[in-house]
Amino acid sequence: MDPKSQRVKLNDGHFIPVLGFGTYAPPEVAKKEALEFTPFAIEVGFRHIDCAHAYQNEEEIGQVIRSKIADGTVKREDIFCTSKLWLTSLRPELVRPALEKSLKNLQLDYVDLYIMHYPMALKPGEELFPKDENGKLIFDSVDFCRTWEALEKCKDAGLAKSIGVSNFNHKQLERILNKPGLKYKPVCNQVECHPYLNQSKLLDFCKSHEIVLVAYAGLGSQRVKEWVNQNHPVLLEDPVLSAISQKHKKTAALVALRYQIQRGVVVLAKGNNKKWIKENMQVFDFELTPEDMKAIDGLNRNIRYYELHLGVSHPEFPFSEEY
Repeated sequence: MDPKSQRVKLNDGHFIPVLGFGTYAPPEVAKKEALEFTPFAIEVGFRHIDCAHAYQNEEEIGQVIRSKIADGTVKREDIFCTSKLWLTSLRPELVRPALEKSLKNLQLDYVDLYIMHYPMALKPGEELFPKDENGKLIFDSVDFCRTWEALEKCKDAGLAKSIGVSNFNHKQLERILNKPGLKYKPVCNQVECHPYLNQSKLLDFCKSHEIVLVAYAGLGSQRVKEWVNQNHPVLLEDPVLSAISQKHKKTAALVALRYQIQRGVVVLAKGNNKKWIKENMQVFDFELTPEDMKAIDGLNRNIRYYELHLGVSHPEFPFSEEY
């Protein structure tokens, strides 16, 4: 890691900031929170903004980025902006139009990173979660290796500087890596990752193929009812994390973020509280000891907050594999 810029190099030569700002929020507040908190995040130093078509707030994020460039806070090249291809657009012919729609909403000529949100295709259309009359998701059968080829073309066209995946298990990653005629490897795999689900096997696999692991839900989760198992323990109340945070005079959240950065993981921090957003920047002001790291490694209990039950019967459901 280059400490000056706090970025790591991707396998295609581009650089990604190790701390990112997550823009997901429950649909009813997504637009409002994007307008309220993203400008503040940029003002306090966040340069990596993680977006997605499915978050339904890219237009608002676009307005924010545009205004922060206009007022001189940042230049376009200072911002690392990610967007994600949604499951209803995995057919190869739908990939570029989906990216172009995100670019239009974000008011950008290119994204720094465009990733496949999940390996599971759903029926194309406007609905994010197309369901039949029994409330079951309507699947589409698309070989995501063909989707990947369409992403490669988007990179060649300059619409995305880098391309990657999200929520892929190691076998699914292998299918892309071993694909005949592969032009570009995924630069990253963005997955749920925190001390209760530390993804050490997937991380080792990714590192061995020069793929950066990007962690979402790095602080556990926002406990969003529709998505999150409410019975799981709250990560930031963990006694081991609390003890380490007291020792360093930092919050448990900062310890959880620092843990990821020290293991070579790029971590997203979601914020809907200005005090916390600003505080997250302190992740670069301290270091965990090898003993701290080992203690946090010991917290792993394979707790997945975002279980995606809806998709469990999909042939490409990623979470049935151990990693």
